[in-house]
Amino acid sequence: MSSVPHAAAPGSPAQEARPAPAHAAGEGRGAEGTARPAWPLVVLRIVGTAGLMALALRGVDWGRLGAVLGGVAWGWWTTAMVLALSVQVVAALRWAVLARPVGFGLPVTVFVRRFFEGLFFNLFLPTSIGGDVVKAYRLADTTPGRVLAACTVLADRLAGLTAMGVIAVTALAAHRQGLTAGPALALGGALTAAVLATARFVVGNLERIMALVPASRATEILAARLLPYQRQPGLVASAIAWGLVVQIGGVLSVACIGRALGIEVGLATWFIVVPLVNLAMLLPISIGGVGVREGMMAVLLAPSGVSRETAVAVGMLTLLTAVVCGIVGGLSLLADARSPGPRHRSTRR
Repeated sequence: MSSVPHAAAPGSPAQEARPAPAHAAGEGRGAEGTARPAWPLVVLRIVGTAGLMALALRGVDWGRLGAVLGGVAWGWWTTAMVLALSVQVVAALRWAVLARPVGFGLPVTVFVRRFFEGLFFNLFLPTSIGGDVVKAYRLADTTPGRVLAACTVLADRLAGLTAMGVIAVTALAAHRQGLTAGPALALGGALTAAVLATARFVVGNLERIMALVPASRATEILAARLLPYQRQPGLVASAIAWGLVVQIGGVLSVACIGRALGIEVGLATWFIVVPLVNLAMLLPISIGGVGVREGMMAVLLAPSGVSRETAVAVGMLTLLTAVVCGIVGGLSLLADARSPGPRHRSTRR
């Protein structure tokens, strides 16, 4: 059952949005509106995933890999799993921070459920953003509402990527310059402050920035949808700050998986490796990031003396945590399908 029909207030961005033309909505249509078969892309993604996984496993000693996985300290992995689940809940709260001001005045539990449902579809769709489409679709029942929901998902995704970039740049700079913990934290704090200030400035001047874009109905609609963020520029800065919490939690989760496998590297290494792996997984070349995750772990952990078998095992156990988080979303979808209860509605009228 779809959850949240979005009711927009008079003059709100949602009311100004209009359904997209039918020909614009179909991603699988050619120039003359004829449907293109989707199966070639599906086959290509499956082949790509298999090829990337084969590349990641090239040169792996299967006996040693089995021994590494057989020696997992499951207490550490359980800690990683709890962290991973908690991180997703915080990420859902970040999304709520961005979605509520534009009319989605829904219970926090709705955002948490929709977020986990997106994770469920991320297991099967290419890249780690495939589930974002599902989240936007499930948050509203009308085309204008879903377009507006997509804007909130995009803003949330950008906030997360910005936070990821801050952590990655800080960690890389600290590593290359040989900074100790104190100077590294100072650098990270300065970079964070600069990013937050820039975000507030950009969002606060959206109207002027949009004026530089050639005028069209599309740009007018986009500006209208982003108006609540312009009126409250602190919202985006707050989302970026929440994003830092999410990214740090994600790094700590993978670091716990490393400990579960007996990897003895500094925490700074994980703050370099994990964001870079996550960025690589955004490429639309694999289903659920399979193959990309394991291969990148092997490449990035090799300079720290981590064997290929152990690095691939890190990727596999990280995938397992993602599968568990996705199963939570699948259970939410199943509960919605079986529940005859009333739908949640936006509080804006």
